[in-house]
Amino acid sequence: MKNSKQAFTMIELIFVIVILGILAAVAIPKLAATRDDAEISKIAHNIMMGAVEIASYAVANAKTEDDLTTMSNALKSLSISGEAVLTTKKAVIGIGSISDCITLEIFTSISDDNLTITLGSASSDNKCIALQSAIDAAKYPMKLRGQSVQY
Repeated sequence: MKNSKQAFTMIELIFVIVILGILAAVAIPKLAATRDDAEISKIAHNIMMGAVEIASYAVANAKTEDDLTTMSNALKSLSISGEAVLTTKKAVIGIGSISDCITLEIFTSISDDNLTITLGSASSDNKCIALQSAIDAAKYPMKLRGQSVQY
């Protein structure tokens, strides 16, 4: 009777470990990039939704409020998560290493209110650059209240 043991050789095990290492080296950066893209998409969506909510509030009530969270749940969400700093009629959104990547602000005068979105200095921060490219700031300033706005 023959005594035969079936097992993997050390070389076969090393090859499997090397192949798994190569696959992990390729997959982990892709996973991190996907996570960054999701974060950027979420923040961009909240910024644009905040602008829409503010415009809707201003048209429905014929006025704007000093507290942006009164007019926008999306900006309130950004503030709670620490991605935005809200002050009187102003939201400063930061991402990556840039604390003022995008600023959303309402300028008020006696006769009208205007909503503006301005892009900060992205420097070389890829997240901020990607967020700024996802926001269509060309549509702003947007008139919220005044003689040319029909209620």
